[in-house]
Amino acid sequence: GSVLDLVQRNYVEEIPPQDLIYGAVQGMLTTLDPHSSFMKPEDYKELQIETKGSFTGIGIEISLNKDGILTVVSPIEGTPAYKAGLKANDKILKIGDNTTKNMTLIESVKLLRGSKGTDVTISIYREGWRRIKDITLTRDVVPIISVRSKMLEEGYGYIRISNFQDNTSSEMKKALKQLEKGKGLKGLVLDLRNNPGGLLEQAVEVADVFLKKGLIVYTDGRIEEQKMRFEAHPDEHLHNYSIAVLVNEGSASASEIVAGALQDHKRAIVLGVQTFGKGSVQTVIPLEDGSAVRLTTARYYTPNGRSIQAKGIEPDIEVPYTPLEKPKEKDEIFHFMTERDLEGHLINEDESIKDELNPVKDEKDKPEAVDSEVDNGEETQPPPTDNQLEEAVRILKAWAIFTQVKSEKAVK
Repeated sequence: GSVLDLVQRNYVEEIPPQDLIYGAVQGMLTTLDPHSSFMKPEDYKELQIETKGSFTGIGIEISLNKDGILTVVSPIEGTPAYKAGLKANDKILKIGDNTTKNMTLIESVKLLRGSKGTDVTISIYREGWRRIKDITLTRDVVPIISVRSKMLEEGYGYIRISNFQDNTSSEMKKALKQLEKGKGLKGLVLDLRNNPGGLLEQAVEVADVFLKKGLIVYTDGRIEEQKMRFEAHPDEHLHNYSIAVLVNEGSASASEIVAGALQDHKRAIVLGVQTFGKGSVQTVIPLEDGSAVRLTTARYYTPNGRSIQAKGIEPDIEVPYTPLEKPKEKDEIFHFMTERDLEGHLINEDESIKDELNPVKDEKDKPEAVDSEVDNGEETQPPPTDNQLEEAVRILKAWAIFTQVKSEKAVK
């Protein structure tokens, strides 16, 4: 109260009290962690629209790294940003004439979004580039098609989940039904690469499709209401085929819940590279004036009790993505941003002591992640250069042969 009174009485210009209060609340929340924030009424409305499946903008998931630099987590497939070639870990230094230094995420999103057909120029720096590049993008409606599917070859299906929104689980069930027609499936590739997450309950429902029983995920917070357990339910429709889950550094939050649950239950083999490591739960709390607070209220844990926070999911088989072109000698293959790189990130409780004894290795030698396949709604064959996908199919085939031999021996 005293600071508010002081500012109102002495500041050089008159400021509406609500603006001061909003600013103070935002400042308080940003000191907590990278994911807690305040949303003005118009921002909260935008969030509600986005989770329903579309918004108007350039189509990228962004965050602030530990140095406070606006950074691309992943582009959304088929969007202006994706078509322009933006990649995970690109640094956005300017939006139009506005420098992004000291800019909040919400302020950045406001500048990136706008009416369909309008242009926005962003200044991008990528490790290995000799200079900053200006890229002009035309805003468009970004339909978030969260589920895409296709038959890779007879007996082997492919489902790509790009994020978890309101209808993701129902769309995935439809895709599975289509793939299982005819002779059925011997194996399924579930692609969660560059999936930044989304709704917790949708991640639970997706994992539930492939699990007959047992714990999927549990959350633990300071208050009893945040201590929740999500269990799998028996389903009359059996999906008895083998599953390979693809993950990379852009797989975060809800996608890590799915990968972790299937891995702990030994229901799927996880391939790729270590995931992002966002193991915290945010609760959106609406306020009376139409604004809302997004607050980190709990950590989530896999069925075996693993905390993913700032650590991620370790794949069963590490398969780094092999870029189509090798970088020039002087160019570096950039290090992907993970939760550990975000300013003010929550520390993994299990790792706080270990980190002092085992410093994190320099990851600059990690190869860059695969671009999500371009898919405009049509079913096309995946690019033959996707070595991670090829390895997943190879392992599924080997497992099918092993299962058949084991079954034949049992009959004898």
